[in-house]
Amino acid sequence: MSVITGLGVVAPNGAGTPAFWEATLTGRSGIRELDRFDVPGDLPRWAGLVDGLDPAEHLPGRLMRQTDISTQFALVAAQWALDDAKVDPAGLTDYEMGVVTANASGGFEFTHREFRKLWAQSPEHVSAYESFAWFYAVNTGQISIRHGMRGPGFALVAEQAGGLDALGQARRTVRSGIPLVVSGGVDSAVDPWGWVSHLSSGRVCSGPGAYRPFDEHAAGYVPGEGGAVVIVEDPDAASARGVPGLARIAGYANTFDPAPGTGRPPGLRRAAELALADAGVRPDEVDVVFADAAGVPALDRAEAGVLREVFGPRGVPVTAPKALTGRLFSGGGMLDVAAAVMSLRENVVPPTFATGAVPEEYGIDLVLDTPREVDVDTALVLARGRWGFNSAVVLRTPENRS
Repeated sequence: MSVITGLGVVAPNGAGTPAFWEATLTGRSGIRELDRFDVPGDLPRWAGLVDGLDPAEHLPGRLMRQTDISTQFALVAAQWALDDAKVDPAGLTDYEMGVVTANASGGFEFTHREFRKLWAQSPEHVSAYESFAWFYAVNTGQISIRHGMRGPGFALVAEQAGGLDALGQARRTVRSGIPLVVSGGVDSAVDPWGWVSHLSSGRVCSGPGAYRPFDEHAAGYVPGEGGAVVIVEDPDAASARGVPGLARIAGYANTFDPAPGTGRPPGLRRAAELALADAGVRPDEVDVVFADAAGVPALDRAEAGVLREVFGPRGVPVTAPKALTGRLFSGGGMLDVAAAVMSLRENVVPPTFATGAVPEEYGIDLVLDTPREVDVDTALVLARGRWGFNSAVVLRTPENRS
């Protein structure tokens, strides 16, 4: 068994877990018009942007020069998670601490700044740190170096599903005998080139409140930046430190969609069912589902169908707090994990702000408008990444109240 003992959140609607959770319950959105560069013509120009956090106030100048903004967010979130879990890495054995993170975009802003130097000036002007600052594994590397964690290190790439896959790998690492693993997903690609990459999906919408998951007028999603990092521990090791678990990672599974044209169904339902089976949990024991919530009608309809098939029509409360942040890619699933942990702690399901009317045919109980106070003992978190990735995580209270 593995438990989560600390949370570190860097989200568009809140830097730090308390600010994020307060915004999630009250409906404060982090989606705003891009102001970091000019967006020409009628192109979408709204994104979930981290505001009110200056990484330079939390990191040494040496690291600021070496890292992309996404890595700076990851380093800050990791420090906050360690603080929340009351972990002093200097007091633990270096080879008994691991790091597992997910990243979908790499260091977009850093690398494109260096590319401009290469093309406009000369190779001598390109930072030597470009050699690793762009790389998907850099967050794992920088967190492990900063905190002296020499145990297993992994980096996973699965777009929106990557964060949950990182958490699953962290649990596997703890089971292998490593007492403590720092795990999470963080992304940021909100420079001009990164924005073009987002728009290439053809699924990006624009405007405040435009991202409306499961709404009858859903028209796409808004990209965002940020994510969450958690501390995953062996429960006995956490207990020996005198730290209670915030939640148990009870189940995990991932699947991949079949090739287009095969006629076989997508893999999301199987991921959910495998995760529940891994946790030993029946569908009627699940108290809330944090949905992938793509905001694209065909994908919303497909996910609603999975929820009906697994839980029955309106069989479980469903929520999508990411409507306030946009889709954060590898950070999206982990931000939902952070929200799910808070739901378990406070027995409340956050609503899906922005969504108005849900088509009757969807047959889901989407929590709308106001938080719903219910006993929350078990939460299922779902995520889908482009090109066929599906992941599911089951979280339960440490004491398993049910």
